[in-house]
Amino acid sequence: MRQKLRVAAYAVCVCDDQVLLARSPGPGGVPEWVLPGGGMEHGEDPRDTVVREVDEETGYRVEPVALLGVDSLRLTRPSRFGPRGLLRRTVDHHGVRLLYAARVTGGELRYEVGGSTDLAAWQDLAAVPGLNRVPLVDTGLGMWRRGPTA
Repeated sequence: MRQKLRVAAYAVCVCDDQVLLARSPGPGGVPEWVLPGGGMEHGEDPRDTVVREVDEETGYRVEPVALLGVDSLRLTRPSRFGPRGLLRRTVDHHGVRLLYAARVTGGELRYEVGGSTDLAAWQDLAAVPGLNRVPLVDTGLGMWRRGPTA
């Protein structure tokens, strides 16, 4: 079984009872809302990752103000056929996600072109439960409500 570790950093930006989210194509092409953020590059500081990713996905410059917490997710994905019809090995995926409270310091809201998301928007906190979203949105908002870790 192939093992894959991915470390990523995400922003929880809340202002005036709204949270900044990005939209990503989900399974089967159904869009789902995600926290802006993504994978760290080799040698990159996680705070720099979240600043870069939020800019790429939303157009905003942000300042990470506090580490809210760390989330860990492990999935085993079954084998499937690759591009040449060859059977791929099962992947044991381990995602380590660092969640930061962040505040917008500049920039203008825009959509990412040619990236992992296609739309960015402020969503009312009260409307989040009705959105098609990844579980990390709820995890991040729960951490934000509890406040930074010690």
